[in-house]
Amino acid sequence: ADESLRDKVLVEPWRWPAKGKVSRRYSEHKHKGIDLLGNRGDPIQAAASGIVVYAGTGVTGYGALLILKHNDTYLSAYGHNDTLLVQEGDRVVSGQTIAKMGSSSADMVKLHFEIRRNGIPVDPLTLLPAS
Repeated sequence: ADESLRDKVLVEPWRWPAKGKVSRRYSEHKHKGIDLLGNRGDPIQAAASGIVVYAGTGVTGYGALLILKHNDTYLSAYGHNDTLLVQEGDRVVSGQTIAKMGSSSADMVKLHFEIRRNGIPVDPLTLLPAS
């Protein structure tokens, strides 16, 4: 495990990963995150600092997907991207542009955004700042 992440809690506030209207809300059983509508190529930003632990298209239903590990508790996931701008192992800072919005494995251009606490999806709207 990366020593610098082991005992850290998330000290910075979460930030919105993209500008856009929430088109679909979190649902515990049906939808493990939120969808934000936007335009192809809109910047997707890291919701908090962390390390890229997954970058690729191997997870069914998520299209081009990025997963960031923020500490031993929190991960965030960014799905349906057009272009991934970071690679596995990259360290990113909060607000850094990590991808371009797209519609890979989706019916419209949007960002599917998830936050997981100890591996369990939580409603991102409970952690993101009021818009």
